[in-house]
Amino acid sequence: MALFLSEDDVCELLSMERALEYVEASFLAQATGQAINRPRKRILLPHSSLHYMAAAFPAEDWYGMKIYTVTPSDLRFWVLLLDVRSGELKAVIQGDNLGRIRTGAASGVATKYLARADASRVGLIGTGRQAHTQLEAITKVRQVSSLKVFGRDQEKRQEFCRDAQERLGIQAEPASSAEEAVRFGEVVITATNARDPVVLGEWLQPGTHVNTIGANMANRRELDEVTLARASLIAVDSLEQAHEEAGDLIQGFAKLGRDWDGVVELSSVVYDPGPRRRTQDDITIFKSCGLAIWDLAVAAYVYRQALEKGKGRELDL
Repeated sequence: MALFLSEDDVCELLSMERALEYVEASFLAQATGQAINRPRKRILLPHSSLHYMAAAFPAEDWYGMKIYTVTPSDLRFWVLLLDVRSGELKAVIQGDNLGRIRTGAASGVATKYLARADASRVGLIGTGRQAHTQLEAITKVRQVSSLKVFGRDQEKRQEFCRDAQERLGIQAEPASSAEEAVRFGEVVITATNARDPVVLGEWLQPGTHVNTIGANMANRRELDEVTLARASLIAVDSLEQAHEEAGDLIQGFAKLGRDWDGVVELSSVVYDPGPRRRTQDDITIFKSCGLAIWDLAVAAYVYRQALEKGKGRELDL
């Protein structure tokens, strides 16, 4: 019997604290060769698209795959959890909330290792579904005191600030421009669907850490090339996947006429967390495209919690 877990089940069973724990563990598994990750593949049609990505933790007896569709009316996400030894399908998990939480957790891990220890101000560009979990994750790894957020819709900016104050207890103000948000932040987050840069390097204050998560196609970017040029360290979730999808780096490096030398995988930083900042003024970047090993790590946790707490419903397949 396979277990079906809904979006509500995921929200009940998966906290940001646990997501941070399991996503960080997946980075360690990646660094030590105990995880297998396959980059996302896409089938793009005129009015819809199918996206799929897979991973395995052989030592823990798990295979996993995330499949999602994008249409003009909706996005639908599914995570399939399978047993390595038997090949049996163990769970079908609705993956929208799971995906947003694990993406936030990955940025939280990056911030834990790369941001200044005293970073307390967040500048956020984007007010959509991903932006909420990005901010929540940062509050779990740094003592965030204040936020400035910019998005195209003024009402959504104000609503986002009200939610941040009520849910996370931080001072939050809508910014009048992306520049205002970026200049304010000691940690800067971009969570947009922009095709062209929303962060210009000249806006960044010395010592800033940047998490950029919105662009995961080669023809999209949120950071300009000056941002890349100013960075002392650029980390990605997977070099293999970044070469295919990280438009920020693909386009930015082309404009700078430089190669990928010096770009590291975040897993290597987590595995060997020595000093990554030469000075407090260094600018660091985490470019996130999203990995299937994150989905698998948190999906396996959610499944175990569901069994323990009697959640979900059985599927007779």
